[in-house]
Amino acid sequence: MDKIEHIGIAVKNLEASNELFAKIFGSPHYKVEEVASEGVRTSFFKSGPNKVELLEATNPSSPIAKFLEKKGEGIHHIAFAVEDLEAEMKRLEGEGLVILPGFPKKGADNKQVAFLHPKGTNGVLVELCQEINKG
Repeated sequence: MDKIEHIGIAVKNLEASNELFAKIFGSPHYKVEEVASEGVRTSFFKSGPNKVELLEATNPSSPIAKFLEKKGEGIHHIAFAVEDLEAEMKRLEGEGLVILPGFPKKGADNKQVAFLHPKGTNGVLVELCQEINKG
């Protein structure tokens, strides 16, 4: 794994949270994107090389809606950048970790993503992200 790619935070209201985090970062978000397949709308903030992703549910059956119902607002996942997502998934499965079903798939911010099951990662939802090549 190359680096921490971003920290994902589940929020109830993206617009209000964008205003709050703009105050915290001292600058506005640089992107808003909807990932319809996951029932989520996201925004991204940057501080130097570090990024924070805010996630708002767009329907009541989305993973973010379920997270908010169960745990409330807060840190949802930590994402790591990888060069070769398929190879990293195989390596981690070889270490006994479980990839959530249905992955890899296209995520937000021009990334191909997969998630590790939190039962095997001390309760932390870990996302693996590979930049999708353009061209």
